Amino acid sequence: MRITSSMYYKDIYGQNNSKLSKELFDVNKQIASGLQIQYAKDDVGIFVETMRLDNEMVVLGQIQKSTESGYKFSNQSDVVLSEFEESINKTRTLLIQAANGTNDDVSLDAIAQELRAIESNFKNLANTSINGQYLFSGSAVDIKPINDDGTYNGNDVAMSAFTGSGISQQYNITGTELFFGEETTSKRQITSNVVQSPNVGNVLDGNTTMADYNGTLPGANQHHFYLRGTKSDGTAFKTDIQLGNADTIDALLTKIGEAYGNTGSVDVVNVSMNADGQIVIEDKMKGSSKLDFHMVGAADFNAADNLAAITDIDALDVETTDYATASAGAGDIFVREYTQSSLTSAGTAASNIEGIVYDRAEFSKNGSTITSNAPQILKETNTSTTPVTKLDKNAFATPSTKISDVADLSQGIADTLDGTTFNLEGTDINGVAYSATVDFTAGGSTFTVGGNTYNIYNADSARTPTEPDDMTYQQLMDVMNMVTTDTLPATVPGTAAEYDTAIKNSSLLGNTHLTYDGKIEFNDLYNSSTNVSIALYDSNSDNFAVGASSSVMTFNTNNALTVTDPKTDFFKTLDDVIKSVEDHKLNPDSSSGDPRNVGIQNAISMLDDLSDHVFRSHSKVGAQSNALTTSLERTSALEISTMTLRSSVIDTDLAEASLELTQLNNNYQAMLSTVGQISQLSLVNYL
Repeated sequence: MRITSSMYYKDIYGQNNSKLSKELFDVNKQIASGLQIQYAKDDVGIFVETMRLDNEMVVLGQIQKSTESGYKFSNQSDVVLSEFEESINKTRTLLIQAANGTNDDVSLDAIAQELRAIESNFKNLANTSINGQYLFSGSAVDIKPINDDGTYNGNDVAMSAFTGSGISQQYNITGTELFFGEETTSKRQITSNVVQSPNVGNVLDGNTTMADYNGTLPGANQHHFYLRGTKSDGTAFKTDIQLGNADTIDALLTKIGEAYGNTGSVDVVNVSMNADGQIVIEDKMKGSSKLDFHMVGAADFNAADNLAAITDIDALDVETTDYATASAGAGDIFVREYTQSSLTSAGTAASNIEGIVYDRAEFSKNGSTITSNAPQILKETNTSTTPVTKLDKNAFATPSTKISDVADLSQGIADTLDGTTFNLEGTDINGVAYSATVDFTAGGSTFTVGGNTYNIYNADSARTPTEPDDMTYQQLMDVMNMVTTDTLPATVPGTAAEYDTAIKNSSLLGNTHLTYDGKIEFNDLYNSSTNVSIALYDSNSDNFAVGASSSVMTFNTNNALTVTDPKTDFFKTLDDVIKSVEDHKLNPDSSSGDPRNVGIQNAISMLDDLSDHVFRSHSKVGAQSNALTTSLERTSALEISTMTLRSSVIDTDLAEASLELTQLNNNYQAMLSTVGQISQLSLVNYL
């Protein structure tokens, strides 16, 4: 085959020119755009890696934006809580000033006014917002969290910032946790509020004998102390402690401790008496809010009265005397009170001795509102050994909570409410007295009022009377609302439809519900000052017969005052603290003013607990801010690293591209020179 010029041209110039031209174009394009590729087809590997890094950049941008937003929120919370702590320190300084015993009433009033101003500042701080979002409302950031009365409007939902793949960081602290949270390491402490003094001598201490305390009594063990209360685990108990003339106050305190479960080797509570003769009980179990105390002392100056035979302490109303006439009242029973409130006795004969009443007491009244004082706490969340979250401990009952989930089922028939009876007494919305019972009965619970017995229906489709252990707080409150508004089913025992109609009609007149802190409350919807009064208690309440069951639960109590408790209620506690100064009370004293006032000394301890709680909350917020700061720093570093990596993948190295361009130009020129020489050689050969 003869090789021609065209074949040289095609093989050397045609192919190389096309290839070199493309390479020159690509290099020029890279230099002009700064990118190695323009389209996926240019280099699939580079394209895929670039897209992966672009996605990573987007994610890092989202993380940075989310973290920055959370950090602003958390940082502002940090600032507000610093102001909280400053205000708490100011409050404590004023309380210490009020407690020094040198202030007259005018000075105490001035301190109280300053404390109220600080309280107002606390509420303003609690309602702090940033960019229109409230800091302490949980996820309900558009709702003002704290009302003027200290109640909470927000929720307990924490908000979190996205800080990485499958990683989030909480950046807020909810009002539920800050103002109503738990301190599981705290121990509940309670104190009686009646000042005690001996019958003989001026000093009351652990060595004071019963003879010196109450007076020398005829017969043996005639000094009786009717003790009722609740243990750390929520178990109710009652006992009659009987002591002789030679027994001491220390012996009484030891017996009280044994009633709570103290043994010779292990104490579950600490029991002591302060300088005013008030009994102080501290729970040694951390995290429980159940500990309760009530005691009535009775000295029988005439053995013929047979005080030991009394099984219902209401009988003490029949023949009693006060302390002033006790020593001269031979034949009388002298009663000592250890807790006393302004609550009146319900369902018993009129008595000047309010302290004998434990849970047979009327709910407190304020205008159109009637409220109990005993929170309903789910028993399985009460003790520190229960594996539940911090906010779930000491959880309050809700309308759907079964009463059996709160009640002490060790009383009565074990493990069931069957046979339990609640007494409901007072006056209805028309001012007419009523006396009703709620009977938990297997086969169908009922309530009786005015001699008529009505069924309590469940919400099942079959609409049958409710089994005892299935009755809920809502059903109990429905019964209370029907009775107090005098709106009952049309017939006896009433059909399910009549029962529903009565509930609906009663709700137009009154509203019985559970408060945020688990207390039963009635609101009169028509009268600004209601005629309604309510006392709700277990029928076994005051039965001290041997073997008698204690109350399965309490709704309202004339009990010991709470000094410290794992369950925080910030603004209620703050209000109690300030009231101690307003009432000019250094220590609890039921003889004047508000008998439920804790006193300034106890108020200082209560404020210290609030301070510790706020400090722990502040520490949590600080930790959140630090975590968010670390996340921002890490995200910025990753963003720079990712940008650098992306640049190394997709960006053109201009020096390298320029060198390549030079080489390609040289190659191109060399090719042209070679082609020219071949072309000349071919022409010579041709000639």
